Amino acid sequence: MAARLPLYTDDLSGLDGWDRAVRRWEEESLVEKLWASDPSVWGTAAPAAGDWLGWLDLPYTMGEQLGDMVCLADQAASEGLADVVLLGMGGSSLAPEVFGAVFGSGPGRPRLTVLDSTHPEAVTSLRSRIDLSRTLFLVSSKSGTTVETLSFYRFFWEQCSGEGARFLAITDQGTPLDRLARERGFRAVFNAPAFVGGRFSALSAFGLVPAALIGVDLEPLLERAQESADRGRLGIAENPAVGLGLAMGVAAVAGMDKLTLLTTESLAAFPAWMEQLVAESLGKNGVGIVPVAGESILPGGLYGSDRIFLVWESEGGPPVGLPGDLSGARIEVGDRLDLGAEIIRAELAVAAAGEVLGVNPFDQPDVEEAKRLASEAMGRDAATAGTDLAPAQSTGARASIRKMVENLGPGDYLGIQAYLPPGAEIEEKISGVRRRITEISGAATTFGYGPRYLHSTGQVHKGGPPGGVFLQLVDDPRSEVQVPETGFGFSRLIAAQAEGDYLALRGAGRRVLRVNLGSDRSGGLDAIAESLI
Repeated sequence: MAARLPLYTDDLSGLDGWDRAVRRWEEESLVEKLWASDPSVWGTAAPAAGDWLGWLDLPYTMGEQLGDMVCLADQAASEGLADVVLLGMGGSSLAPEVFGAVFGSGPGRPRLTVLDSTHPEAVTSLRSRIDLSRTLFLVSSKSGTTVETLSFYRFFWEQCSGEGARFLAITDQGTPLDRLARERGFRAVFNAPAFVGGRFSALSAFGLVPAALIGVDLEPLLERAQESADRGRLGIAENPAVGLGLAMGVAAVAGMDKLTLLTTESLAAFPAWMEQLVAESLGKNGVGIVPVAGESILPGGLYGSDRIFLVWESEGGPPVGLPGDLSGARIEVGDRLDLGAEIIRAELAVAAAGEVLGVNPFDQPDVEEAKRLASEAMGRDAATAGTDLAPAQSTGARASIRKMVENLGPGDYLGIQAYLPPGAEIEEKISGVRRRITEISGAATTFGYGPRYLHSTGQVHKGGPPGGVFLQLVDDPRSEVQVPETGFGFSRLIAAQAEGDYLALRGAGRRVLRVNLGSDRSGGLDAIAESLI
């Protein structure tokens, strides 16, 4: 439970600048101001931050809506539903994915699948695995205008012959999706609070409705969140959330701006949610914290001096074996319901770290540029940005990749952006490439599927610390899949999204290389690995 979770077990509080940060928070009563939704916590960096602090109330208020969610879930179970498919991106999809991975499906409850890839093979693969007559689709978008989410919806709406009972919407009140769902007779519509940003919405309807459908016991989950929130109101010495955030911020200011996220196996999905929270909240104005998830644990001597480690371990389970004397925080988690406590701890920590860094944790100023450029690319007949787009197996591509890695310097990190259909083989091969990059250079590595990462870590790539170097991987989809009610298909959409982000990265002065794996994705990834031998 949250009340027994330690603040830290390693010496982050000894960092230079820690005492100043603590003194400032105490003298200016910043904990109290935070809980009063006072934007002055972030000074001039966040003149409108008070409009986005509704997440502070969720542990205390969402209990009022649990009855409707449980009723919906019981009805779905009584109908023998086999699948719940969530169509969403970023803040609408990451928390449900964590709940699904950590809790699984309860007895007699449907399995949860998240679709957040616009690759046509990802869409058709999902379609082939489900029985439409036993599936409920959750169309989830805060703005109600997310192009990926609406494209998924249009595809499956046609597949279901417009049967509204097969669909449920989660969105803010009055959005285009809200209106569409009511006009087309969706089974239900759940409205989320307007003053809660997407990445802070895990304990709103965006996270809790999918969790209810798979049988998560939501009442004790929220109770753990309340306990964590209550401790988040205490003074710094007793506050495991704000104290962690100050340490994260102070470390980043001192040059340790790569936050490596590690967990025991039962919590392996949690860092993907944490990635978005940290990256979008703190990576802007040329500063920030780069979250690093999914890396293999390496010998201590391979890590650069720009890292700290944040480790979640299950109580009584095997420890996460970190080598050497590495700086970081280690958090002990009891049972799975402590996930509610960890969500609140993380959100409070990120809000506090934003104050130390002097950034507004509640905006994402560099996300829209990639969307704008992708929209422009959709209007062209073919992508034109890839002047360095080369087949992965070519001599030129291999040489360019090797040179990119060898030129990584202190403080740099390399992000791999894969516009490929998600799959275990791809992830295994890229994991090997990431390990080899760190062995050669000492640099941290990140990995994300496109366009998923655009809604997760894309902000820090363009707006955060300037040391980001990016390898963008694309392929040649085997077939096109049209998006009904539009004039485009998924192949065209994902190509435009890759091009848009490539141009946005170049416009932000980032080093970026595009490589085409063609129709042989496995062989292309092998060629990349061979270039680093």
